Amino acid sequence: MIKTISENGFNYISVGSGKPIVILHGLMGGLSNFDAVFKYFPNIGYEVLAPELPIYTSNILNTNVKFFAEFVYKFVKFKKLKDVVVLGNSLGGHVGLIFSKLYPKLIKGLILTGSSGLYENSMGDSYPKREDYSYIKERTEAVFFSPKIATKKIVDEVYKSVNDRRKLIKILAMAKSAIRHNMSKDLPKIDIETAIIWGENDKVTPPDVATEFHKLLPKSELFWIKKCGHAPMMEHPMEFNLIMENWLKGKSI
Repeated sequence: MIKTISENGFNYISVGSGKPIVILHGLMGGLSNFDAVFKYFPNIGYEVLAPELPIYTSNILNTNVKFFAEFVYKFVKFKKLKDVVVLGNSLGGHVGLIFSKLYPKLIKGLILTGSSGLYENSMGDSYPKREDYSYIKERTEAVFFSPKIATKKIVDEVYKSVNDRRKLIKILAMAKSAIRHNMSKDLPKIDIETAIIWGENDKVTPPDVATEFHKLLPKSELFWIKKCGHAPMMEHPMEFNLIMENWLKGKSI
């Protein structure tokens, strides 16, 4: 079992040794969403690290995407990492983009999957029927192409979070920050090798979003995964890992 390390104000996972891959999770997604990445990449020469973003612990005034990018910078400096590969899903991709813009000398490659930053459907929703478990279950299942991926454990975690008033306030603040911080004007200036790995059936950040990212990011490649929603690393972990591995090798990263 992978254990979380707590030190110097960071809660994080670190597996393996070698070239660093820093994982940034989504607004409603935990580090366990990347289990397949943690298991695969340490075997081929990478250290996989994943800090927990302080969504529920930061001051409400700091609950925004730029603060989180600066949080990632502090984590990278604390771990004395260089030439990092940043892998971000959903909100994590957005944070990774801002980190790339602010600290380009620290980053070697960027991998986006279901990233916010241009347009997203389900972020900023006030969850008007959050006390209705079947509604939350339906909303959670809609994130994936296959509803079976939304296990009872995952649905329970979402239900618990949106029904905790303190957490809900942070979730909504973070979602609104992501919507406000549109990066269309910034993307052409991010001169970093980027892999865009997207589910063809993503309803949260639809395929047009991936196409727009590809158009605006100057050093990007776009990879599609069929029968896949907003979290390719969960729905098709082997295919996701192979795309990512081949891209890293192709770029000598």
